[in-house]
Amino acid sequence: MASWQNIYNQFDPVAFHIGPFAVHWYGIMYVLALLSALWIAKWMSKRYFPSIDTKTLDSYFVWVEIGVILGARLGYILFYDPNTLYYLTHPWQIFNPFTNGVFVGIRGMSYHGALIGFLVATWGFAKRYKKNPWTFLDLVALSVPLAYVFGRIGNFLNQELIGRATDAPWGIYVVGVLRHPSQLYEAFLEGIVVFVVLYMYRPYQRFPGELIALYGALYALARFVAEFWREPDFQLGFIFGGWMSMGQLLSLAMIGVSMGLYFYLQTKSNK
Repeated sequence: MASWQNIYNQFDPVAFHIGPFAVHWYGIMYVLALLSALWIAKWMSKRYFPSIDTKTLDSYFVWVEIGVILGARLGYILFYDPNTLYYLTHPWQIFNPFTNGVFVGIRGMSYHGALIGFLVATWGFAKRYKKNPWTFLDLVALSVPLAYVFGRIGNFLNQELIGRATDAPWGIYVVGVLRHPSQLYEAFLEGIVVFVVLYMYRPYQRFPGELIALYGALYALARFVAEFWREPDFQLGFIFGGWMSMGQLLSLAMIGVSMGLYFYLQTKSNK
C-alpha cells in the first residue's frame, strides 16, 4: 500500500521526448480516448445504427473532434481561468503551447465546454449533410463513456485534478498530503457506470434522442457525486456557501437541460 500511496514520487508524467518536445502520458491517454471512441462507435453502428455507414461516421468524427477541442479550451477560459479577460483581448494566445519560449503544451480543458462544442459541431454536420442529428447523438451516448475512462486516467497520470485530503489507506500523497485518487473515482462513475446503465437500457429506447438525454443527466449526476472527493479548482475554490464547486454547479445545470430535453423529445414523439 505504501508503494501505491507514493506512486507520484515514482512516476514521471512525461512518457518520452521527441527532440525538445515532451510527450506526456496525458496526451497519449487523450489519443487513446479518441481512437477508442471511434472504434466503439463503429462497432455500435454496425449492430444498432445501420443507417450510419463507416464513411459518414469518419466525417462526423472529424467535425466533432474539432468542436470538442475548441469547446473544451474556450469553455475552460470562460468557466475556470482567472485570466479570461486577457484571453478575450489576446485570442491568439488561447492555443499558444509556448510559455516564455518553452513548449509546455495547451493546458486547461473543460468537459462542459467540450460538450457545447460537440453539440454545435453535431448540428453543423447534420445540417451540412442533411442527417438526423439525434441518431448520431444516441450513438455517441453509447460510444463516449468507456473512452472517457482513458481521459480520467490521463488526468491521474498527469497529477492534475487532485482529490481532497483523506486518511483512507488507498489515498495517494500529493506534495506531502494524502488525497483521494478522485480521477479514478470519476473514471469509474462517469465512464464505466454510465456506460453499463445506458447499454442495458438501450433495448428499451422509445424515441430518438433519448439515449443522449439520459447520458447528459447520468454523466452530470456522476460528476456531481464525484466532485465531493475532488479538490475544487484552486483559482475558484468553493462557491455557494462554501460547499459547492464550479463543476457541481455546471453539472446541476446539465441535469436540468438534459431532463428538459428528455421531456421535450418524449412529448414530441407522442404527438
